[in-house]
Amino acid sequence: VQLQASGGGLVQAGGSLRLSCAASGRTFSSYAMGWFRQAPGKEREFVAAISRSGDRIYYKDSVKGRFTVSRDNAKNTVNLQINSLKPEDTAVYYCAADYSAGVVLPTTPRGYDYWGQGTLVTVSS
Repeated sequence: VQLQASGGGLVQAGGSLRLSCAASGRTFSSYAMGWFRQAPGKEREFVAAISRSGDRIYYKDSVKGRFTVSRDNAKNTVNLQINSLKPEDTAVYYCAADYSAGVVLPTTPRGYDYWGQGTLVTVSS
């Protein structure tokens, strides 16, 4: 599967962005999807994950209540709505796909098989 993330940009603190990840190739609904982010000089960290059908969702604790992940299997897309942005949310955001996810969704980068190229989110204070 090929993944293409988009929707990043420069936004003021308190603003919102909607990131999208478009998938092509194998059946999108066969993949659990994840969002990660990587700030300059830091390791890539988990942000959110959603199961194949969307019935299970995980979030990083610090983004709960501000981030919402969703997917549309008919459109082969997964989205990340980010509200109340903070300067510490500044990072490159990546979408990722996992073909072998079980009941428990992976929350580490090594748990995902395919990655998009990333989209930069910059939050100014």
